[in-house]
Amino acid sequence: MYLLVALADLVEIPPQDLEKPPARAIEDLINAKFADKVIFEVGLCVGFHSIIKCSEGKIASGSGHVAVNVDFRLIVYRPFKGEIVHGTITHSNPRAGVYLSQDFFEDIVVPPETLFDGTAWGVDDQGVEAFIWNTNDNEYFFDRAESCLFRVEEEQWVDMSPQTKSPGGQFIAEDAQTEGEKKKTPYLVRGSMMLSGLGPTLWWSGEQIEGEEDGG
Repeated sequence: MYLLVALADLVEIPPQDLEKPPARAIEDLINAKFADKVIFEVGLCVGFHSIIKCSEGKIASGSGHVAVNVDFRLIVYRPFKGEIVHGTITHSNPRAGVYLSQDFFEDIVVPPETLFDGTAWGVDDQGVEAFIWNTNDNEYFFDRAESCLFRVEEEQWVDMSPQTKSPGGQFIAEDAQTEGEKKKTPYLVRGSMMLSGLGPTLWWSGEQIEGEEDGG
């Protein structure tokens, strides 16, 4: 789920940060630029890990910034295909499917066609619309806030614009959006809940569902 990724970038240390130890100043600036950003076709950056190497600093004329070429490692979130991952249902949509969150990452969806066979959109026992798995004359609900397990099936990437590009050649999606523009999702994980043990963990905490069969 988590990877170490090597990148290179030009780090400009402003005069007010020169009182910090150089490694700390570089770490803070890298985190400010990359943390919680999606690196196109790499993953969601969680944070700085370590410096591989850096050049001698050069003072930029006029600004007083010290420019340093830095090779470094980042911790990146990117689950692999087939991985079983934990998430929490945030909401559902009869067309799009079940949306899940991992607290720090919320762009996860399980489409209707990758839920258990016999799952349909309906009303749960609380009168709330939700997906319901009907099996052996029993109903099992995909309720909001339920803790779930799902299987990662594929990733969807969007090359966001405007963009910046690091010297290492990776594109960094910017957060800026024009007013009224629909928010884009630079990185979407699609999953499935079609196998025994997947779906809301509450279903499987007691006895196994009688006669349950894999939906795939």
